[in-house]
Parts: sequence; C-alpha cells; structure tokens
Amino acid sequence: MKLKDKVAIITGGGSGIGLAAVKEFLNQGAKVAVWDLKAEGLNELADDAQLRFYEVNTAESESVNQATTAVINDFGKIDILINNAGITRDATLLKMTDEQWQSVLQVNLTGVFNCTRAVAPHFKAQQSGRIISTSSVVGLYGNFGQSNYVATKAGVIGMTKTFAKELGKYGVTANAVAPGFIATDMVKTMPEKVLGMMEDKAPLKRLGQPEDIAKAYAFLASEEAAFITGTCLSVDGGVTI
Repeated sequence: MKLKDKVAIITGGGSGIGLAAVKEFLNQGAKVAVWDLKAEGLNELADDAQLRFYEVNTAESESVNQATTAVINDFGKIDILINNAGITRDATLLKMTDEQWQSVLQVNLTGVFNCTRAVAPHFKAQQSGRIISTSSVVGLYGNFGQSNYVATKAGVIGMTKTFAKELGKYGVTANAVAPGFIATDMVKTMPEKVLGMMEDKAPLKRLGQPEDIAKAYAFLASEEAAFITGTCLSVDGGVTI
C-alpha cells in the first residue's frame, strides 16, 4: 500500500473519476477526505473508517477554508490534494451565456486556486506535499463548443507549472493529469455512434475507465513520483498523438 497513512483530499469525489480515485486511494492505504456537494455516490463506502465526507463548494473560498481547518482537526495533517472537481456548460462561442462562462470558470479554475491556496501553507509548514489537478486533453488542443471548459483546463496546466515553481523549494510537487475520453456514467449516456467515434480516435481503440485516471493520480501522489513536478500527464489512450 504505497499511500499508507497519507491523508488525501479529493474534490469532486462523490462520483465519476473522483469516486474511482477515492476507492483507489483507500485501497492504497490512504485516509481520504472527500470534498463535494453531494455524498450519495459514497454510500457503499460509508462504513470505511478511513473516509470522511465534507460538503464543500470549491468555488467559494470560505467554504474551502473551513473544510481545510476541519480536515486538519480530524486527521491532523494533509499530504495530498487532488483537484478533481469540475463541471461543463457547453455551448458554441456565439451562443454561450455569461452564466455558462462564469460558472465553469468558478468551479474548474477558481476552485483549483481556492483549494491549493488553502492547503499550501500546511504543505509549506511540513515541507512536503502533493498537488494533482485535473486538466483534459481538450485543454491541449481545444474542442468545439467548449470555450469555457477548454479555457479552464488549459489554465489548470499553467497554474500547475506556477505552483511547481513556487512551492518546489518546500518539498511540494505539483502536477496535472489530462484525461482523454473516459467512460463515466455521463459519457456512457451518449449515443452509441458518438461513443464509437470517440473509441476510433484513440490508437488503443477504447474509452478509458475512471480507474485509469485514478491510478495516475495515485502514482503522482506516491514516493515513486517524488522527482516529477510541473508536468501534465496525458492519460488518453494515445488520442493526442
């Protein structure tokens, strides 16, 4: 168990990739604090003593600050921050509303900033820490109808490099993971034809699984990745080649 006794915060851990990450980190021996707005997806894990749920809106700095204090009080420390929470509000440029633009920026970009800013002083004090933030392959090459989402995911990569430069002297690493087409419950509701097109785009000819991303998070959080920082790891079946 490579993460034994480590304390990890996983935002958006109540469903999808985040939930897969919660399970992976628990399996690796970590103690996990889930920050999300809903806990329903965690019902099957409710009896796990290593897991705690906190209702947190990562787009609101006060909510994040209160949750950070609560995690320190409950677990005594924080070793790992997984900035996984994110939303989509898709529309083409000419149809996108102010609300669609701002809501995605608030969660996907400001939320990452809020969480990292809140946790970083604890990492500095203990001279160690892991920051792993979720980008996307569309943050690398763009995507039709996702100006807001793409802007945030590209921004996460830029922030990650900045975090790495600013915090490296304190023993803190900062990396991003860029998932490709992942078979979450939301994606699997798409028409079969669309899913087939997504599979065909990847050299491995399949969609990724949430567990594929969770394992990438776990690797970057482990001691095996101690000399990796400021990078964006694409986990996409080769779709960006």
